[in-house]
Amino acid sequence: MKLLVVGASYRTAPVATLEQLAVPPADLTRTLDRLVAQPYVTEAVIVSTCNRVEVYAAVSGFHGGLGDVCAVLAEQAGSSPAALASHLYVHYDTAAVDHVFRVASGLDSMVVGEAQILGQLRDAYHWATGADSAGRLLHELMQQALRVGKRAHAETGIDRAGQSVVTAALELAAGHLDGDLVGRPALVVGAGAMGSLGVATLSRLGAGPLIVSNRGADRAVRLAESYGASAAPMTALADTLSTVDIVVAATASTEPVLTRAVVGAALAERDSSRGPLVLLDLAVPRDVEEGVAELPGVEVIDIDRMAALLADGPAAADAAAVERIVLTEVEGFLTWLRGADVAPTVAALRGRADNVVTAELRRLAQRRPDLGDDLRAEVARTVHRVVQRLLHQPTVKVRQLAAEPGGDQYAALLRELFDLEVPQTSPVDTVPDVLTPDLGQVLFGTDPVPGSDAAEPTPPTGGAR
Repeated sequence: MKLLVVGASYRTAPVATLEQLAVPPADLTRTLDRLVAQPYVTEAVIVSTCNRVEVYAAVSGFHGGLGDVCAVLAEQAGSSPAALASHLYVHYDTAAVDHVFRVASGLDSMVVGEAQILGQLRDAYHWATGADSAGRLLHELMQQALRVGKRAHAETGIDRAGQSVVTAALELAAGHLDGDLVGRPALVVGAGAMGSLGVATLSRLGAGPLIVSNRGADRAVRLAESYGASAAPMTALADTLSTVDIVVAATASTEPVLTRAVVGAALAERDSSRGPLVLLDLAVPRDVEEGVAELPGVEVIDIDRMAALLADGPAAADAAAVERIVLTEVEGFLTWLRGADVAPTVAALRGRADNVVTAELRRLAQRRPDLGDDLRAEVARTVHRVVQRLLHQPTVKVRQLAAEPGGDQYAALLRELFDLEVPQTSPVDTVPDVLTPDLGQVLFGTDPVPGSDAAEPTPPTGGAR
């Protein structure tokens, strides 16, 4: 098992740090290439959303892989690994699989049970496939994670609590607008996946009239026409803001689009008797400039605020049902992985047998040149058949045993008995048989961050949190 997860989310990092770590689509391929170019990283997938940035990596060693991934994340953030350490969590081995499946099922989402993460994971997988950074391990992991997420939503009631982040944000917004969005004019800034979801959700909740604004005017027009909305140019943002009560901001801009100056100009023209102008900032990096929240007559709801307001999870029974699914699926994946790990040993054993048979048949041909071609062919078929029958039961059995916990010892025994050469990870690069300290201590020898979860030692398979 050589699977490593390193990431930061709304649970461990403020929006400012997530903004630094965020990998925009234009940089994804370059960052994936940078990851797989590292000495210890062989495969990589990057999940970058509004409330999490995670790297899923196949590595040849724990410490080396952790250092490589942290170095790339620090480079992306324009920071140092030491500065990021207190915001990062690490999962390795079984805990890594468990984490990915929990993410896919919505258990780790800000809005527990939301299904939007499945689309985001699918996009991350497609990017990695296009960049050729996903190999056998991550292909299997991502495909199984997507299946687990679908199963969780199909077999449990977690969807009852699993509203999208947009739905949850709009419910919070309604609390500032007399509890109802029906008939409230709204603006969506951005026409990507999140913006499209914003328009669809606003339409479903009865808000309107709806306006869409986007840097690419054609895309804004197409999205608006799909929902009976209108499109407005970004150059007229202040004028448009003055006519609405709700704004969903979800662009991919690297700079704030709703600046203090723009919002201030809109407020000067807006009828304040309609109530506050509610700005939902669902973008990372942020679309709403930090100082906007200080303006009178404005309510800003961003990722940080949502994390605090949406602390309550779904019904315990639904969450517990998904937990059971994840537990079962993790064990199923580990069974597959243990079988996959023994495959090279079985292949090496069969290869050794073929080489022995070939060498012996060559000696027979030299000792008995009088044997005809038909007879030599029959002898070869007979010998190969005997060897295959002798190997069949042991190889089937070793695959079965390898699928059980601790099964890797049987593959090791085969390698020892038959002196098979199968590439193995150096023992120096495995997780040490001690309690794993804080991430900063692992990387830099620093003390655990006071008050953090990492101050409590965790088993090595769980990594630092």
